[in-house]
Amino acid sequence: MRVLVVEDEDAIATPLVEGLEREGMEVERVAGGHAALAAREPDLVLLDLRLPDMDGYEVARRLRARSAVPIIIVSARGEEVDRVVGLEIGADDYLVKPFGFRELLARIRAVMRRTGPRDPRRPVEVGPLVVDERARRVTLDGEEVGLTPREFDLLALLASDAGAAFSRRDILERVWGARWFGPTKTIDVHVAGIRRKLGDPGWVEAVRGVGFRLGGPPA
Repeated sequence: MRVLVVEDEDAIATPLVEGLEREGMEVERVAGGHAALAAREPDLVLLDLRLPDMDGYEVARRLRARSAVPIIIVSARGEEVDRVVGLEIGADDYLVKPFGFRELLARIRAVMRRTGPRDPRRPVEVGPLVVDERARRVTLDGEEVGLTPREFDLLALLASDAGAAFSRRDILERVWGARWFGPTKTIDVHVAGIRRKLGDPGWVEAVRGVGFRLGGPPA
């Protein structure tokens, strides 16, 4: 399970991340709201409210507006009104600091049981573009787009977290496999093919110095 920890205090974040990793979870830690919104979508978000760049409530609102990812607010704000606001804007649970690690694990398990397993292969819709990994089918404005198997795998990876930047290394490992030793330019060749078949280069955007991301519908 991938967990995103949004916490700016190292004294809290470091032992929390270490504890979750000991439980076998894959953990990404960010210290601000903007970084949280830019991160790849995890299976669960642990969200502090007092962040240096953005109110945690606003982060929760934006996450919920675009995703059903489970959110547990972890905050020193313990008043009833704070808990009520957090739950009403879409958080799945609210845990007041300080807390016991075992209680946090119990809350995580309870939230994941309630929300149920998410199917990462469910069709992804980005405007008129639909990527159905289960059927290995891509449609644009209702018309099927004929992609090669590798082009499909690349587009499906980008669509799995639309708007997030994937590094070239990550793309090679997840699409071509960890044993691939060829040139990274093969990615550019396949991106060019996807762009051509989708009819607009704006669908797959290059991120300078990083890699690529799936953009929104071209204007």
